[in-house]
Amino acid sequence: MQQVIIDQFSATVRAAAENSQPLHIRGGGSKSFYGHPPSEHAEILDVSPYQGITEYEPTELVITARAGTPLAEIESLLRQNSQMLAFEPPYFSETATLGGCVAAGLSGPRRASAGAVRDFVLGVRILDGTGHDLHFGGQVMKNVAGYDVSRLMVGAMGTLGVLLEVSLKVLPLPAVEQTICLEMGETEAIEYMNRWAGKPLSVSATCHVNERLYMRLSGAESAVRAAHTQLGGEAYPAGDAFWKSVREHSHDFFKSPVPLWRLSVKSTTPPLSLSRTKQLIEWNGALRWLTCPKESPVDTIRQAAQKAGGHATLFRRHNCAIPVFQELSPALAGIHQRLKQKFDPAGILNPGRLYPEF
Repeated sequence: MQQVIIDQFSATVRAAAENSQPLHIRGGGSKSFYGHPPSEHAEILDVSPYQGITEYEPTELVITARAGTPLAEIESLLRQNSQMLAFEPPYFSETATLGGCVAAGLSGPRRASAGAVRDFVLGVRILDGTGHDLHFGGQVMKNVAGYDVSRLMVGAMGTLGVLLEVSLKVLPLPAVEQTICLEMGETEAIEYMNRWAGKPLSVSATCHVNERLYMRLSGAESAVRAAHTQLGGEAYPAGDAFWKSVREHSHDFFKSPVPLWRLSVKSTTPPLSLSRTKQLIEWNGALRWLTCPKESPVDTIRQAAQKAGGHATLFRRHNCAIPVFQELSPALAGIHQRLKQKFDPAGILNPGRLYPEF
């Protein structure tokens, strides 16, 4: 039955390539707000029917599942075996799927300590833009020569291939987790997070918002207790709910009706002096969320990110006239163009979702 579904997908892709018909690859639709909107002429390729966990051996710390598999189903099974997806993927909706998680490439609060989505992808099965069924990587970590195609698919927004299956490395759940809270301003919080980030402490997440710094400690009970003693602060009993609200953007900070920007910068960057903005800081200072009025100058925000050694993404509530992602350098744009040509020569897979020209 599952092979029949793949054959149907492949036939759809081949026909689209022959007729230059754009395809909008869609699973649960939980990340549909992210990136540029699909072409109004695109035909929907719904991959959600292709679901199910195909392989999982807890002792090997690897799980393989089909792209349409709900994230909730995967994480439920992992929790039964005291394991987790360590990059803590955001859902944004209960319909979130594994394919959407990998295609969007978004990581949650644990990213600074555990790694990003791409660090856990071991292998993928995809359909390219000509309908060919391709396998890359495997189920073990290893060095590769040339492009690591499995990881190229992370964050590609479906522009390089239709994800069919993904193999991920998983990790054990921490024995104990505790959240602490300290009162301090942005400048002090950024310095504090970076000072302790270089120490062998069990800090698994950080967040500064509303003049408070929240730090999550994860590990053995003795290690968590020792870290709390060194860091100070008050125990915050609603830690689980707090980190979920940050991951899922249900925290009050994210409920503002104005545009939301996501800035990736050097963690030691001082507070960004951008007028009329409110900020939430994660990942020891490396991730800055900004809410700002619609009339805020885009160039000012993007220049601030570049000056800080990073880039800015218009994450939500964007004006279609404004590019979502920061403009690529000519060298990077050339690499993107060549990859697109190699994997999708007819340019039919989610055209324009990542960059208008691809």
